[in-house]
Amino acid sequence: MSTDIGMPPILSPEDAEKAVLLAAPRGYCAGVDRAVVTVEQALDLYGAPVYVRKQIVHNKHVVADLEQRGAIFVEELDEVPAGETVVFSAHGVSPEVHRQAAERELKTIDATCPLVTKVHHEAKRFAAEDYDILLIGHEGHEEVEGTAGEAPEHIQLVQSPADVAGIVVRDPARVAWLSQTTLSVDETLETVAAIRERFPLLLDPPSDDICYATQNRQLAVKEIAQGADLVIVVGSGNSSNSVRLVEVALEAGAKTSYRVDDASEIDEAWLEGVRTVSVTSGASVPESLVDGVLAYLAERGYPDAKAVHTAEESLIFALPKELRRDLKAAAQAR
Repeated sequence: MSTDIGMPPILSPEDAEKAVLLAAPRGYCAGVDRAVVTVEQALDLYGAPVYVRKQIVHNKHVVADLEQRGAIFVEELDEVPAGETVVFSAHGVSPEVHRQAAERELKTIDATCPLVTKVHHEAKRFAAEDYDILLIGHEGHEEVEGTAGEAPEHIQLVQSPADVAGIVVRDPARVAWLSQTTLSVDETLETVAAIRERFPLLLDPPSDDICYATQNRQLAVKEIAQGADLVIVVGSGNSSNSVRLVEVALEAGAKTSYRVDDASEIDEAWLEGVRTVSVTSGASVPESLVDGVLAYLAERGYPDAKAVHTAEESLIFALPKELRRDLKAAAQAR
């Protein structure tokens, strides 16, 4: 939000002390942008309906918008008519899901984030070398299910340091770890430290599994949480990275922090006695939802937000190869 040029508004002494800090970076990451654009382009190219297995990204507003455009979201492939087009979500799927799609003769477009695909490749490599793989993540999350499906006989889930005592492996000298890409960096390192205490020869992944966007958004919220009376995180409840941002904000010193899907979920009581409000958003959140929160604050006497920059992001992922091929063919046929 920006003020119009002209006479400055007359502020009460209370309003004059207020401040709004806005995290930068925030919102869409490269993987989310790629996945959403994939569904949009598929609808434009093939026409409705285009089926999507699970939510393409974990944001209810994005899903609702795509539904209005003709996307049909399903939980499993048996809900998709044989021969139809189905998009796999950004969170990835197991080899079994690919097999089911082939069996039903579905036209598939794989919108899995390339950084999730990287973790899948690591799982296959460690399994081929006969390591026991400890996958740090949240039970039931689509990304964890997809990664674990690459080598189910080698992978066991570790959700927190409390699980470490119950780990059973075949050879303590041949243990590796991987993680879900959207976890808290600090909590993951704590879990890895606990695992390494039990298994000193623990093998690390070749590079960080927690993605650049998750790390950048956590660093940004740490910066704006220090001294904040309230941190508002825009994001859906099933978005792992959005939920983590609330936790990180509180750990970094925010007095209070809440997650909202949009401005309509803000409780005005949260603002009582609050001078500094900091705002950020998860990696699946359109900027329009953040704008709505800033407008809500402006209507209640808060000034324009001041952006706090902690990192620059320029990464762009190409669309899935299946979609690129069909887009090229359609362009040549014109």
